[in-house]
Amino acid sequence: MVGLVLISHSGTLVEGLREMVEQVAGDDVPVATAGGTQDGRLGTSAPQIAAAIRQTLDAGADDALVLLDLGSAALSLELALEDFDPVDRARVRITEAPLVEGAVLAAVQASIGGSIDEVAAAAEGAATMAKLPRG
Repeated sequence: MVGLVLISHSGTLVEGLREMVEQVAGDDVPVATAGGTQDGRLGTSAPQIAAAIRQTLDAGADDALVLLDLGSAALSLELALEDFDPVDRARVRITEAPLVEGAVLAAVQASIGGSIDEVAAAAEGAATMAKLPRG
Protein backbone atom coordinates (compact mmCIF):
# COMPACT_ATOMS: atom_id res chain seq x y z
CA MET A 1 0.00 0.00 0.00
CA VAL A 2 1.14 3.53 -0.79
CA GLY A 3 0.45 6.37 1.61
CA LEU A 4 0.44 10.07 0.81
CA VAL A 5 2.17 12.99 2.51
CA LEU A 6 0.80 16.42 1.60
CA ILE A 7 2.99 19.47 2.28
CA SER A 8 1.88 23.08 1.97
CA HIS A 9 2.89 26.47 3.25
CA SER A 10 -0.70 26.76 4.52
CA GLY A 11 -2.10 24.49 7.19
CA THR A 12 -5.64 25.39 6.15
CA LEU A 13 -4.99 24.51 2.52
CA VAL A 14 -3.42 21.13 3.27
CA GLU A 15 -6.14 20.13 5.75
CA GLY A 16 -8.82 20.90 3.16
CA LEU A 17 -6.91 18.86 0.62
CA ARG A 18 -6.63 15.97 3.07
CA GLU A 19 -10.43 16.01 3.35
CA MET A 20 -10.77 15.79 -0.45
CA VAL A 21 -8.19 13.02 -0.71
CA GLU A 22 -9.73 10.96 2.07
CA GLN A 23 -13.13 11.13 0.37
CA VAL A 24 -11.63 9.85 -2.86
CA ALA A 25 -9.30 7.24 -1.35
CA GLY A 26 -11.36 5.98 1.54
CA ASP A 27 -9.92 4.76 4.82
CA ASP A 28 -7.38 2.34 3.36
CA VAL A 29 -4.87 4.94 2.14
CA PRO A 30 -2.84 6.62 4.89
CA VAL A 31 -2.72 10.40 4.39
CA ALA A 32 -0.67 12.76 6.54
CA THR A 33 -0.15 16.49 6.26
CA ALA A 34 2.40 19.12 7.16
CA GLY A 35 1.26 22.69 6.65
CA GLY A 36 2.44 26.01 7.94
CA THR A 37 5.03 26.66 10.59
CA GLN A 38 4.94 25.37 14.13
CA ASP A 39 3.62 28.73 15.35
CA GLY A 40 0.83 28.83 12.75
CA ARG A 41 2.34 31.17 10.17
CA LEU A 42 2.69 30.52 6.45
CA GLY A 43 5.75 28.41 5.74
CA THR A 44 7.00 24.88 6.21
CA SER A 45 8.58 23.02 9.09
CA ALA A 46 11.08 20.18 8.75
CA PRO A 47 9.99 18.58 12.06
CA GLN A 48 6.33 18.64 10.98
CA ILE A 49 7.25 17.13 7.62
CA ALA A 50 9.31 14.39 9.26
CA ALA A 51 6.41 13.62 11.61
CA ALA A 52 3.95 13.40 8.69
CA ILE A 53 6.22 11.00 6.80
CA ARG A 54 6.68 8.85 9.91
CA GLN A 55 2.93 8.85 10.52
CA THR A 56 2.31 7.56 6.99
CA LEU A 57 4.95 4.84 7.20
CA ASP A 58 3.86 3.84 10.72
CA ALA A 59 0.25 3.54 9.50
CA GLY A 60 1.28 0.50 7.48
CA ALA A 61 2.19 2.04 4.13
CA ASP A 62 4.88 0.17 2.24
CA ASP A 63 5.91 3.44 0.62
CA ALA A 64 5.02 7.13 0.92
CA LEU A 65 4.51 9.56 -1.95
CA VAL A 66 5.25 13.17 -0.99
CA LEU A 67 3.52 16.05 -2.80
CA LEU A 68 4.33 19.69 -2.08
CA ASP A 69 2.97 23.08 -3.06
CA LEU A 70 5.96 25.34 -3.72
CA GLY A 71 9.59 24.72 -4.46
CA SER A 72 10.77 26.24 -1.22
CA ALA A 73 8.99 23.43 0.67
CA ALA A 74 11.61 21.13 -0.85
CA LEU A 75 14.25 22.71 1.39
CA SER A 76 12.32 21.77 4.53
CA LEU A 77 11.64 18.34 3.06
CA GLU A 78 15.36 17.76 2.47
CA LEU A 79 16.08 18.65 6.10
CA ALA A 80 13.29 16.35 7.29
CA LEU A 81 14.64 13.42 5.30
CA GLU A 82 18.02 13.72 7.01
CA ASP A 83 16.34 12.27 10.13
CA PHE A 84 15.49 8.99 8.39
CA ASP A 85 17.65 5.90 8.23
CA PRO A 86 18.46 4.67 4.71
CA VAL A 87 15.85 1.88 4.83
CA ASP A 88 12.96 4.24 5.62
CA ARG A 89 14.35 6.95 3.32
CA ALA A 90 14.20 4.44 0.45
CA ARG A 91 10.45 4.07 1.11
CA VAL A 92 9.83 7.78 0.41
CA ARG A 93 9.25 9.08 -3.14
CA ILE A 94 8.99 12.78 -3.93
CA THR A 95 7.03 14.01 -6.91
CA GLU A 96 6.87 17.35 -8.69
CA ALA A 97 3.18 16.76 -9.46
CA PRO A 98 0.76 19.63 -8.87
CA LEU A 99 -0.35 19.40 -5.27
CA VAL A 100 -4.15 19.37 -5.56
CA GLU A 101 -4.75 17.48 -8.80
CA GLY A 102 -1.77 15.21 -8.19
CA ALA A 103 -2.94 14.29 -4.70
CA VAL A 104 -6.43 13.40 -5.91
CA LEU A 105 -5.18 11.25 -8.79
CA ALA A 106 -2.55 9.61 -6.57
CA ALA A 107 -5.24 8.83 -3.99
CA VAL A 108 -7.39 7.09 -6.59
CA GLN A 109 -4.46 4.97 -7.79
CA ALA A 110 -3.36 4.15 -4.24
CA SER A 111 -6.90 3.16 -3.28
CA ILE A 112 -6.95 0.45 -5.95
CA GLY A 113 -3.64 -0.97 -4.76
CA GLY A 114 -1.27 0.74 -7.18
CA SER A 115 2.47 0.41 -6.69
CA ILE A 116 4.58 3.44 -5.78
CA ASP A 117 5.54 3.76 -9.47
CA GLU A 118 1.88 3.70 -10.54
CA VAL A 119 0.79 6.14 -7.83
CA ALA A 120 3.62 8.55 -8.69
CA ALA A 121 2.82 8.30 -12.42
CA ALA A 122 -0.85 9.06 -11.74
CA ALA A 123 0.11 12.14 -9.71
CA GLU A 124 2.56 13.35 -12.34
CA GLY A 125 -0.04 12.89 -15.09
CA ALA A 126 -1.99 15.69 -13.44
CA ALA A 127 0.56 18.19 -14.77
CA THR A 128 -0.92 17.89 -18.26
CA MET A 129 -4.55 17.41 -17.27
CA ALA A 130 -6.94 19.85 -18.89
CA LYS A 131 -9.26 21.70 -16.52
CA LEU A 132 -11.52 23.29 -19.07
CA PRO A 133 -13.38 21.62 -21.92
CA ARG A 134 -11.69 22.13 -25.24
CA GLY A 135 -13.72 22.82 -28.24
